[in-house]
Amino acid sequence: MGVDAMIRGLDELTAQDLRERGSLKWTAHGGDMIGAFVAEMDFGPPLAVTRALHAAVTRGNLGYLPPWLAAEVAEACAQWQLHRYGWRVAPEVIRPVADVLTAFELVVRHYTRPDSPIVLPTPAYMPFLTVPSLLGRRVIQVPMIRDAGRYVLDLDGIDRALAAGGHLLVLCNPANPVGRVLTVDELAAVTEVVERHGGRVFADEIHAPLTYPGHRHVPYASTSPTAAAHSITATSASKGWNLAGLKCAQVILTAPADTGTWQRVGTTGSALASPLGAVATVAAYRHGGPWLQEVLHYLDRNRRALAELLPEQVGYTPPEGTYLAWLDLRALDLGDEPGVFLREQAGVATVEGAACGEVGRGHVRLNFATPLPILECAVTRILHALERRAPHLPRRRHSTRTPGGGTVSG
Repeated sequence: MGVDAMIRGLDELTAQDLRERGSLKWTAHGGDMIGAFVAEMDFGPPLAVTRALHAAVTRGNLGYLPPWLAAEVAEACAQWQLHRYGWRVAPEVIRPVADVLTAFELVVRHYTRPDSPIVLPTPAYMPFLTVPSLLGRRVIQVPMIRDAGRYVLDLDGIDRALAAGGHLLVLCNPANPVGRVLTVDELAAVTEVVERHGGRVFADEIHAPLTYPGHRHVPYASTSPTAAAHSITATSASKGWNLAGLKCAQVILTAPADTGTWQRVGTTGSALASPLGAVATVAAYRHGGPWLQEVLHYLDRNRRALAELLPEQVGYTPPEGTYLAWLDLRALDLGDEPGVFLREQAGVATVEGAACGEVGRGHVRLNFATPLPILECAVTRILHALERRAPHLPRRRHSTRTPGGGTVSG
């Protein structure tokens, strides 16, 4: 299917169609709420993935993950890393795990100094702020800096946090929620700071397949032997091909000393990947490239359209990667938690920025991986809610289409 044909097919999906699928994104809040919070795409998986899953179910491959299938995941992941990013990594150092958060928990428990704080650039993926406390760890938030409209890492802040006892730096790249794709030079600067303090890096690269023209994902551990020796990488096909519920991620152990520890702690029951997730992952990495490229064309259109649809008072820089928009609503005087207003007054469910760190107050994270007519409807609802609250609010051009149960007035 060509890009134009795929776009036409996606544009025909309605909100009611999506509710009937029964996903978390479209059913969690009930009613005719537009789901734009959890990081799921509204697009079905590649045909190759569907066929592979059907075949696995027909075979009855529903038990625990067998070694031969784990090896296939490792080989497929290694080939994807090489062909997509030019990173040659041995399949033998790639291990399956249920999801990236499971990997993060294992790394915190078993690869960091006891009781050491976690160093976290913010805004950040919400569980990176909450999971450490469940493990008895403190989080040192290091707010990112705005530079010419882009978020950049505060290297001096990271340096101070590591000097204050922090040991593990969480490096989410492409960054959730702000959408930055870090450059080679930025990654090299991180390596220098971390190595100076004998620290470690947890490289969350789950959104790596999702980058836009002019930006290229570079795996952190690929940048130098030093980076490889102090980092553990977690990645997955779950975001690029919308497979999160199938529970299969990969941990890439580039420090030889880390392998033995993982052999002891990474094969426990709660860490095990799903066999169906493994089947889907292999199919996505091996055969899902063309589908991904078409989806990226569609998402690229959505991220640019959002800039035209939003009111001028909303701060928004189209992301370099991911399908997440980070919206600064502070100029609208909606308080520290504007997501409440959007949910209750506009019928659009987003992620509250404050959940992404203190620096996120007054912001929301909005998922734009949805049919464009639904995205237009979501923004129209927001505009109308703002106009009811403040009739003088200027507005940019926007659609008044009402896809699948997304009623708007005017």
